[in-house]
Amino acid sequence: ATFEKAKVVAENRRARYDYHIEDTYEAGIALTGTEVKSLRFGEGSIAESYAEVSESGIWLINANIPEFSHGNRFNHQPKRPRKLLLNMREINKLHGAVARQGMTLVPLSVYFNGRGRAKVELALAKGKKAPDKRATEKERDWKREQGRLLRDRG
Repeated sequence: ATFEKAKVVAENRRARYDYHIEDTYEAGIALTGTEVKSLRFGEGSIAESYAEVSESGIWLINANIPEFSHGNRFNHQPKRPRKLLLNMREINKLHGAVARQGMTLVPLSVYFNGRGRAKVELALAKGKKAPDKRATEKERDWKREQGRLLRDRG
């Protein structure tokens, strides 16, 4: 699935290297005002973050949205857990996959959609073992080499 991304704030570039991506979902995020402002300034990082399924829903853990520079005492905590907004069917599906097949929920990117809402692109993923990573690397290098060869010939 491809989602409409008017403005990408943060990307997790390593995710595709560290995980086999099975499926992607678009989730809303429950944010405070200062968090939204920080994101609008293009600040935020999801490099070390993941999502967790609990009784009360799905939570984005360890995503860092720095404090808003002009915020006052109502400023937010940069690393607080944030609730992800998905519909019940999606939540149940993700819950099942995480519980049964040992999958991981990895955020791939945080962005604003066309309507100006902050969204998370959430991937249902399986961790890669070292040999898989080597294979990924090999494939990437070969693709690069292919491009080079075609360029030089053509």
